[in-house]
Amino acid sequence: MFTTLRNAWAIPELRKKLIFTILIMLLYRIGNVIPVPYIDVATLGAYFESVLSNTILGLYNAMSGSAFSSATILALSIQPYINASIIIQLLTIAIPALERLSKDGGEEGKKKLNTITRFTTVGLGLLMGWAYYMMLKNAGGIIIDDSFLAAIVIILSFTAGSTAVMWLGEQITEHGIGNGISMILFANIVSRLPSMGGSVIDMINPTQWWQAILVVVGMAALIILIVFVNDAERRIPVQYAKRVVGRKVYGGQSTNLPIKVSMTGVMPIIFAQSIASLPATICAFGGWTNNWAYKNMFDSSSWIYAGAYFLLIFFFSWFYATIQYDPVEIANNMKKNGGFVPGFRPGKPTADFIKKVINKIVVFGAIYLGIVALLPIVAGNLLPAVKNLAIGGTSVIIVVSVALETVQALEAQMLMRHYKGFLD
Repeated sequence: MFTTLRNAWAIPELRKKLIFTILIMLLYRIGNVIPVPYIDVATLGAYFESVLSNTILGLYNAMSGSAFSSATILALSIQPYINASIIIQLLTIAIPALERLSKDGGEEGKKKLNTITRFTTVGLGLLMGWAYYMMLKNAGGIIIDDSFLAAIVIILSFTAGSTAVMWLGEQITEHGIGNGISMILFANIVSRLPSMGGSVIDMINPTQWWQAILVVVGMAALIILIVFVNDAERRIPVQYAKRVVGRKVYGGQSTNLPIKVSMTGVMPIIFAQSIASLPATICAFGGWTNNWAYKNMFDSSSWIYAGAYFLLIFFFSWFYATIQYDPVEIANNMKKNGGFVPGFRPGKPTADFIKKVINKIVVFGAIYLGIVALLPIVAGNLLPAVKNLAIGGTSVIIVVSVALETVQALEAQMLMRHYKGFLD
């Protein structure tokens, strides 16, 4: 990875993109520490630590680089944009007009979908900003001025911040090294690494030093597992029949249909964590955090929560895979182009085979995601000192995946530049 970055830095065009990306990330981090007016940040931090850390807002806080618990102008981070993208993606399946824009609209259709996503992001930013303000107001002692004008300023500040984050991500995608939203997520999670490192250093004492060693070894093993699975894929062999067009013969070559093991990425974990944390969020808002149900069922460190979390990851892995891959469509496209899987007839038999392969991969991928997501919970229950670490399995997957994607994008751009120079 470091070799790729060094080689990319030596190319003037890629160096400009890297510098532009770094400047945008720096601008984002500056905005991430500017607090919204009329909010007592110290009181909010104490309230968040004591009540909201185990709720769905704890996930938002991790994804925003601790900005959510500090009520900064970028506190909502990219959550409105991610939610808007997911909503539009699901609606393209349910609404024929959006499906036509997605499949048959070409570049113009993609631009219209992007515009719809941006307006949806602004609407969700207003909604989430209002919900965040109401939560702070009901907590008591956090809002310094509860007048109508102050409420408007707070809500619009949150909304403007989420829109600014969306714009910054698009600038990185267009003028930087690409994948701007993922880069912002990467920066938010990496910004929490110093606090995690401090927690590990605090564990180095005569009674807990061995736990610190286990944490470091476990993190290294987890990163190796994520890198291995991220690059793993199941390749279905595909043979194309020969076609004679005029005096030329086309086809006849053998290729493969690659299906990644981690086809769903980190989305099933985010969905599952949002749903599993919903009861804890309701208990936190209702002031019911001291009852038996919260401590033994809804708390993020309980075994019942871990079991429900795993089942939800399994379900959302299957659901998201069925949205991404349509075996019938894949088999039909293969048949139209004269391709077939050796040993299976084109059409329904091929679709059934592809569906069977995808189902097996989904099971393995769901188990892998479940292990990565539940490992910090299990380690926290077995090793009490690990509970203080400010990073989880979801964060590790995002950091490693974004780092690998960035390196691959830089290598692809260097390869394109090499061939361009060769052809010239």
